Amino acid sequence: MSKFKFLIKIIVIVVLVNACSTDDNQTAIEQVSVDEVSISNVISSWNTLWLEIDRYATGMRPNATARALAYIHLAGYETAVFSMEGYTTNSGRFEELDINNNERGETINLSVALNSAYKVTIDHFMRNVPETHDVKINELYDYLLSGLSRNINISEDVVSQSNHWGTYVAEQIIAYSETDIEAETQILEPQPLSYVPPIADGYWTFNEDPERALFPYWGSVRTFVISSEETTSVAPSMLYSTDVTSDYYKEMEEVYHANNTAREEDGDALWLAEFWSDDAEGLMMSPPGRQISIAQQLITNEALDYQSSLILLLKLGFSLNDAAVSTWADKYEYMVMRPSAYIKAHMDPDFQTNLYRLVYWPNPSFPGYPSGHSTFASAAAGLFIDQFGDIAFTDRTHNRRYEFRGLKRSFETLTEMAEENAFSRIPLGVHIRMDCVEGLRLGYEISDAVKTFNLQ
Repeated sequence: MSKFKFLIKIIVIVVLVNACSTDDNQTAIEQVSVDEVSISNVISSWNTLWLEIDRYATGMRPNATARALAYIHLAGYETAVFSMEGYTTNSGRFEELDINNNERGETINLSVALNSAYKVTIDHFMRNVPETHDVKINELYDYLLSGLSRNINISEDVVSQSNHWGTYVAEQIIAYSETDIEAETQILEPQPLSYVPPIADGYWTFNEDPERALFPYWGSVRTFVISSEETTSVAPSMLYSTDVTSDYYKEMEEVYHANNTAREEDGDALWLAEFWSDDAEGLMMSPPGRQISIAQQLITNEALDYQSSLILLLKLGFSLNDAAVSTWADKYEYMVMRPSAYIKAHMDPDFQTNLYRLVYWPNPSFPGYPSGHSTFASAAAGLFIDQFGDIAFTDRTHNRRYEFRGLKRSFETLTEMAEENAFSRIPLGVHIRMDCVEGLRLGYEISDAVKTFNLQ
């Protein structure tokens, strides 16, 4: 048995146990239908592999990653929706999405169909991944299909019909995504040579090609629930100033001291900065991907049934996608500079961010306001709180990672977790406080809209 297949076997065992757990010790496996357990296992197994792929996908984060999540989980939902009482397809809601229920065979095994849908969509939407991960996609598909065929004892005809349905839905989702010409074009050139940032005092700019503007036109990409024109665009609360008594200078000074003190003390502040960074390709998952990790932990901890899981993941994908579009529209409208450029010019020419130890370049390659991390954090937290309540939570995303400070962190509420994620960007050295405040506000506005998106 290969190391990967052994890992998948462990995932299956863990999901079987967790799917049958409650807060009152444990419920016997016999009390949960085999179908419920197998579907939940398929969803969890593909999310686990996706999180690994996300870590290594180059040139996607965070915008193309957020978009990929929306379409992948739209495919998951659409594959299952005709089996979900009271819920309806989105093909009537989104003009160019066409899913014909006549393609669905008389007898569908949902686990097999979802296995096919996830395989096709993840393989399509996750770009620039190592060949080893393409192999893992095929291995997971084969492994799950073999286990489902053996354990549930379904006929070859049912397997064939189910595979056809899952593949058909995935292909229709892909076709729908390709009608978004803006996104399809921009993904091919995430740092376009054609973009030249406007010049003004306090404006963000770049000095070298690695820091060239990332996804500067993303505000024109398709949204699912709320567009950048519909969200409230709040201008920065402070104007650029070099006056040492100004609020702007004081916020830059806060970053300078927080960044340097975190590094010097080598304690909790540096821990939270690195724990939430999610900036480094090949080392960490992306910022939108982090919210999928949190969602998967919550689904397991709270023993969420598969239908509720699919709905939560769908809405989370929509919320993260729409958050990326509105945030990037605002970033390139307001053009707020990063702290390191200001600090080097006006406080300390030798300043270096705490991010620089983890990545090739000391700054994310786009303007600072509003903070993308902060927006993603609240765009997700709003949905989590709506589903589970503002509960205590321990994030174990980076368990067994020692290249950076990845030890679990615990929070009394999900609101507290989102705020720590947002303001972790200050001791990391890459955002001033007003960036984070506005990101949190914008993300909650987006999650509020997505919460009310009617699937029934």
